[in-house]
Amino acid sequence: MILYIHGFAGSGLGTKAKRVREYFAEAAFAPSLPYIPDLAMDTLIQIAEQAKRLEEPLYLVGSSLGGFFALYLAERFDLKAVLINPALRPWETLAAHTGEGTNYYDGARFEWTPQHVESLKKYRTRLSRPEKILLMLQSGDEVLDYRVALEELQGVRTILEEGGDHAFQGFEKHLPAISEFFAQRKSHPLKQTFGYIKKQRQV
Repeated sequence: MILYIHGFAGSGLGTKAKRVREYFAEAAFAPSLPYIPDLAMDTLIQIAEQAKRLEEPLYLVGSSLGGFFALYLAERFDLKAVLINPALRPWETLAAHTGEGTNYYDGARFEWTPQHVESLKKYRTRLSRPEKILLMLQSGDEVLDYRVALEELQGVRTILEEGGDHAFQGFEKHLPAISEFFAQRKSHPLKQTFGYIKKQRQV
């Protein structure tokens, strides 16, 4: 199973979730998670535990806050994960969003509290298996400083593109590389690093 984990105020019906479902077909699962971090993580843990019981391979793709959740799950369950512009310090970046929030996909309103922000800290994890992680960043991310992820996830294989934005423009063109990453049985993070890819400039 390819489990796509959306970001803060996102949806399992968003654009990247749709692209994952289109590419991986019946192998993909992209649930719409509760906005409350503990409830979202409880849902994800249940999915991972069910896959483990059924001995079903599970791979993770997480965007923004979903990347933070994916890293926690990858460490806890020894899984491979692709992290797309991940929010690795969400208790800092989401502290400014307390109050009434709006779901980006369907416009639903919700209350984002300081308690929700604080609860994110319990899911901090230390990377112990860099070969299990593929990091995807765009330097034009207007929400997060991409250099934070580079600093915190040293040694992982990385796709870093110039420009772009927080949504990660052109995500779909990397789906074959994501599929290849999941299929690899042996991992050599230094030898298989994708490196820095410059986007072609429009003239």
